[in-house]
Amino acid sequence: MATKKLSNFFIQLANIFAFTVLTVKYMFRRPFEHNEFVRQLFLVGYKSFGLISITAFIMGLVLTIQTRPVMEEFGAESWVPTMIFISIVIEIGPVITALLFAGRVGSRIGAELSSMRITEQIDAMEVSGVYPMKYLVTTRVLATTIMLPALVLYADFLALIGSYIGYAMHNTIGIVLFIREAFDELAFSDLIPATIKTFFFGFFIGILSCFTGYNTNRGAEGVGIATNSAVILSSLSIFIIDLIAVQITEILIQ
Repeated sequence: MATKKLSNFFIQLANIFAFTVLTVKYMFRRPFEHNEFVRQLFLVGYKSFGLISITAFIMGLVLTIQTRPVMEEFGAESWVPTMIFISIVIEIGPVITALLFAGRVGSRIGAELSSMRITEQIDAMEVSGVYPMKYLVTTRVLATTIMLPALVLYADFLALIGSYIGYAMHNTIGIVLFIREAFDELAFSDLIPATIKTFFFGFFIGILSCFTGYNTNRGAEGVGIATNSAVILSSLSIFIIDLIAVQITEILIQ
């Protein structure tokens, strides 16, 4: 039983790899589906602003409110803006935003493509001469890859505003001075790994969500399975990529 499960795992891993290679291949084939790509940018980006905005703002606010009393006890209250912002920019912001993105966008893509597969819309596209991999998959993967880094930067900004409000509840400080202190110890080299990994987050959220939806074959039950699998696999990939990024960054720093 254990051997069979292990074998199925490696088969599934090979299928995901082949699907990824095929997706990248179709990205460079003409013509490019501009209209569908722009539509996906709107769906995965603009439609996610509300959830990301509320979460990021509250994240910065709550972290500051919880951290300030502890730092005050050690006489290091002035370090709160720097510590909170570095934590958000380097780790908390990208990961939390990516997880929210995977839950909202990944589930939508998985459900949408699995429904199209079950209702034979994808088969109809193939018969009519439309490349479903190009029209359905590459546009969604490119959209998630591009929009997630933008959403992370937006979330970092709102988290900084939330942090300022939480800090200003107990301290008299202008927002310009707060922002200056927040950026005081943040080096440009800290931003590069944090930004690069968000592109990988977005790419694999798109790939895994499309893979689960595109390859479903269990009828109506498959929609639920594909949706659930899209979120689980996407979330798991975020933690794995983050772990790899941390190790690589640590090696480069040394």
